[in-house]
Amino acid sequence: MKKGNYNRLWQWHFYAALFIAPLLITLTLSGIGYLFYTDVENKAYDDLFFGESEKTEQLTIDEGIKKAVEQYKGYSVSKVILLDDPYNTRLTMTNEDGDQKYVFLDDNYEMVGSQSAKHTFSNVMRETHSSLFVGGTVVNYLVELAACWAIFLLFTGLYMTFKGRALKKIQNPTKRQKNKKLHALVGTIITIPMIIVIFTGLPWSAFMGNFIYSAAQEHPSIGIPTLKQQPPTSDMSEIPWATRKNEAPTSSESHAHHGDMSAMPGMSNDSSMLSVEQLINKVEEAHISKPYSIIYPATEDGVYTVSKGSNTGVTGLDVSPYDEMTTYFDQYSGNLISKVSYQDYGILAKWFTWGIPLHEGHLFGWPNKLINLSVCLSFLFVIFWGIKTWLSRKKDGKFSAPPKASSGLSVGFIIFMVVLGLAMPLFGISLIVVVIIEGIIYLLNKERK
Repeated sequence: MKKGNYNRLWQWHFYAALFIAPLLITLTLSGIGYLFYTDVENKAYDDLFFGESEKTEQLTIDEGIKKAVEQYKGYSVSKVILLDDPYNTRLTMTNEDGDQKYVFLDDNYEMVGSQSAKHTFSNVMRETHSSLFVGGTVVNYLVELAACWAIFLLFTGLYMTFKGRALKKIQNPTKRQKNKKLHALVGTIITIPMIIVIFTGLPWSAFMGNFIYSAAQEHPSIGIPTLKQQPPTSDMSEIPWATRKNEAPTSSESHAHHGDMSAMPGMSNDSSMLSVEQLINKVEEAHISKPYSIIYPATEDGVYTVSKGSNTGVTGLDVSPYDEMTTYFDQYSGNLISKVSYQDYGILAKWFTWGIPLHEGHLFGWPNKLINLSVCLSFLFVIFWGIKTWLSRKKDGKFSAPPKASSGLSVGFIIFMVVLGLAMPLFGISLIVVVIIEGIIYLLNKERK
């Protein structure tokens, strides 16, 4: 690329960093928090996770569920999570407004306590990281857009480092040159790890995530297997990414007329649905070991969904990608209807089944956490040192933006932008907006002259 294109990339790099730096800092800090959510929650919620009730009467799990429903009026149980010892059993309870609470049962299935789902450490960190704890389509797109522009910053930074010879040894360097060199050096080192971290997080994004998931559904050979199922309406957050939107198969039609679905197991003595305890026996017969989650049927012909996931967001529930599975049990007979496991995934689904826990920092234990932490801290260092580099050359009373490009667009510059735009569609859309704005500014300046 020519000098003019270098200046143009420098200018875009500068303004992009200036606008998205606050968002990138927020996302990185919340990402660091989420890396250690299991460690924080094991300490912070020790009494709920591992404690015991003052009552010592031995109950069945269905009796424990029934007592929880009686205790929390207006809430119904939609999910039961069975974890390995020493974790307590965890119930997800939801009311008509969609508010959720987690209720914990000890070894006797007596209630230990409850907590608001929205305000747990893991959920706060995840919501902040994915949607700035505000939510909504616009905010989700904004978060994804920041991730896309971060990729642009890394690539353009890499180009300017070698094109501008920022790493070249200089005799008696100035303060600005020292800052620039340090900014460029750390940025170069973390470029590839940071790109991996960003791309492994995109499956949960709003725009590109839906595109990836749709591709995985429409092309079973590379994505997820096709099952002729009826979509459940219960909360699916603990179901593995590869099957989180799959349609679940229906229970036997011969049983569809029995019972009222408003009567969850443990809530009604005349329900013809299988009790949770009976279902657990069926799960054990199918050689499915803890930890796993049970999602209740949402309709009369719905099914019990029993799943093991590698990216659940629940302390104590994650398993190895190899052990991921989603199984469907008839709600009346308890028969295993169908099963989707990691081995059934296509290459795309397998890739992200590994990629998401890598992004979250629990794929291979503490080393994964420490590697991700070092990458995140280095990225924060690059951001702050970039600002410091700008301030070191900024003149009093002036903005001191990079010099304007003196030449037109080169073929290389256009190809670079087109490739990034195609790889990251949301970035491409934002690029069109930027080009339009620049065009308007150019025409206004030309008219003034």
